[in-house]
Amino acid sequence: MSTPVQTAPYLDPSLPVARRVEDLLARMTLPEKVGQMLQLDAREGVDALVTDLHVGSILHASPERVLRAHELTGRTRLRIPLLVAEDCIHGHSFWQGATIFPTQLGMAASWDASLLEEAARVTAHEAAATGIHWTFSPVLCITRDLRWGRVDETFGEDPLLIGELASAMVRGYQGDGLADPTAILATAKHFAGYSETQGGRDASEADISRRKLRSWFLPPFERVAREGCRTFMLGYQTTDGVPITINEWLLTDVLRGEWGYTGTLVTDWDNVGRMVWEQKIMPDQVHAAAAAVRAGNDMIMTTPQFFEGALEAVERGMLTEAEVDAAVGRILTLKLELGLFEDPRRPDPGRIAALVGSAEHAEVNLRVARRSLVLLRNDGTLPLAGGHTPGAAPDGDGRAVIEGARRVAVVGPLADDAQTQLGDWAGSSGQADWLPEGHPRDMITTVLDGLRGHVPAGWTVTHARGADILTEEPDPRGEFFPDGQPRPHVVVPCAPDEALVAEAVAAARDADVVVAVVGDRIELVGEGRSTATLELVGGQVALLDALAATGTPMVVVLLASKPLVLPPSALGAAALLWVANPGMQGGRAVAEVLLGLTEPSGRLPVSFARHVGQQPTYYNQIRGQHGDRYADLTQEPAFAFGQGLSYTTVEYGPVELVDDVVRVGDTVTARVTVTNTGTRPTTETVQAYVSDVVTSASWADQELKAFTQVTLAPGASEVVTVEIPVADLTIVDAAGRRVVEPGAFELRVGRSSRAEDLTRVPFTVATD
Repeated sequence: MSTPVQTAPYLDPSLPVARRVEDLLARMTLPEKVGQMLQLDAREGVDALVTDLHVGSILHASPERVLRAHELTGRTRLRIPLLVAEDCIHGHSFWQGATIFPTQLGMAASWDASLLEEAARVTAHEAAATGIHWTFSPVLCITRDLRWGRVDETFGEDPLLIGELASAMVRGYQGDGLADPTAILATAKHFAGYSETQGGRDASEADISRRKLRSWFLPPFERVAREGCRTFMLGYQTTDGVPITINEWLLTDVLRGEWGYTGTLVTDWDNVGRMVWEQKIMPDQVHAAAAAVRAGNDMIMTTPQFFEGALEAVERGMLTEAEVDAAVGRILTLKLELGLFEDPRRPDPGRIAALVGSAEHAEVNLRVARRSLVLLRNDGTLPLAGGHTPGAAPDGDGRAVIEGARRVAVVGPLADDAQTQLGDWAGSSGQADWLPEGHPRDMITTVLDGLRGHVPAGWTVTHARGADILTEEPDPRGEFFPDGQPRPHVVVPCAPDEALVAEAVAAARDADVVVAVVGDRIELVGEGRSTATLELVGGQVALLDALAATGTPMVVVLLASKPLVLPPSALGAAALLWVANPGMQGGRAVAEVLLGLTEPSGRLPVSFARHVGQQPTYYNQIRGQHGDRYADLTQEPAFAFGQGLSYTTVEYGPVELVDDVVRVGDTVTARVTVTNTGTRPTTETVQAYVSDVVTSASWADQELKAFTQVTLAPGASEVVTVEIPVADLTIVDAAGRRVVEPGAFELRVGRSSRAEDLTRVPFTVATD
């Protein structure tokens, strides 16, 4: 006679997890097991998902549907709790009133891992309070082609920086371990090579070798795997003709074999179904389901046909129940380690009221936004107000203190666009249907709001839109993809509007300085929204040209999801500040830096192109081509990885190596004195690159190997120590092995990846 469910071993928290999983699997029917592998979209309701499909996880569930799903799950035969998942990408994206940070690329401009860990911790606290167990973040894709629509979701173009920042966010999300009630599951995505697109087109074939994967794309994922990231999400793309979803070399040999990863794998949206209707490498859902399970996938996202497909695959002998058990066992292990059988972690009204969008979280958000801003050009126009005396605080209401009065014209289509300031994966960006108007307007400070609230008493701030950006029309191929998902609309750029331009020009002529806020909108950003060009869309270039012609000093604030190709009127402006999508507190952070209340400290995590034909423009490209320019145009970026200005001057002394001959097992140690030679405080990001002078296989000329930040008062100096383990000075050789090759190397230390910003010192790695 079987044990009653109420007293079954799987419900006994004193037993080992493995024993509980074994007991529960033995009680489950095959349909219940297959259902546990399903993660389905809850926007159309949850009843059928729970009662008919025995679903193991839901995503995109409105607050009401989360509660309904828990209620239904509690009535099921085995009462296996749900995993509730959501795209909490840079904040609790789709919960009204949650704290929305700058986008991931914006946060990456801080180069500050501890700050990103703090931001992820805030997101985890807010998401966990609302009953979310799992976030699909962070993104570890490497930015390559800037036309790709998801550049804003990355940490930029460098594997080391990506690994550092992603690991910090994993720690922030997962807290003190899965038993921590404020922890949520982190997801490393998109494994791997998804961003290596053709023509920037999203989810296109990634023409990438295994050696190239090992060289650049896999190291950040290996780093977070060893950091303890509990879930990996697989990319959409095919590589060498094989979808990542069924790439056994990547999933079995590398991830679970070489790295010993024991976590849970989740497909991206309908990856299994796409093998049938889009990639057309499977004849039907039965074959697709069998291949996906055999390759090691655990959770199948938004392919409801997987349920019948997997059942039929087992019936036809294409898949064994033991193979299903292996995947289900990993899912159940995750649920047990989270303690969901004892506490399903439903929404907690008290914690929601205390935590979501709290003042303490807004303060963290403001600090992140401040650190995310990158000053790329300044002829001395900034700071506008001169700011406050170094070391002193602004007056009580946060305004700058200065004698006299000035007139500031704030123009541009994004100067007062609150929702665009939040970027993708935030409220009204299109992925959720329960926040059609986005996040509350009173929680968002736009650039116009920030300047009006922070200019000194007696100053005037005027506003003119100056240009429109775009309209939309339906895709001529139809409103929906074959799987029922809506197709993004086609963007139609707006023509310059003479009346809008004239209004902005009049405002500029009547001002002492004009702040022009331009960039891109959500219709040009995100999954399935890659762009053919990188120029400013609509009437924005005409607006900037007209403003430049007035002679009024122009400060360009580029509120853009990613680096754009800028016209001469912007590149030659009095000042240029890239702010990415700076989140709810972004407008205040921008105003503070423009007025000199805070110091600009951001550094580029990604290079800016001068023209779209340069793609890709990343700094660490492989050596070996004919010449260093195009016949008609330069190959030099407009702004390079690591660049960023401050309001002071910083000088680097000589770079001194402790030992110029080292061996594997040693550490390359160097010291450099960094001095603030100006009159304002600064946070300097000291960057260390290494070049392996001669390699057995083609390799990058230089790679970032270490970085550190130092805060310097005016006139202050600090000796910065750079330490790089020799074991990190590897290449991937022609046989695909990651090795340190003895010989001549060069350490390059300075303020950015540009040659003119770096001091070079040679050293040698000797054979043991």
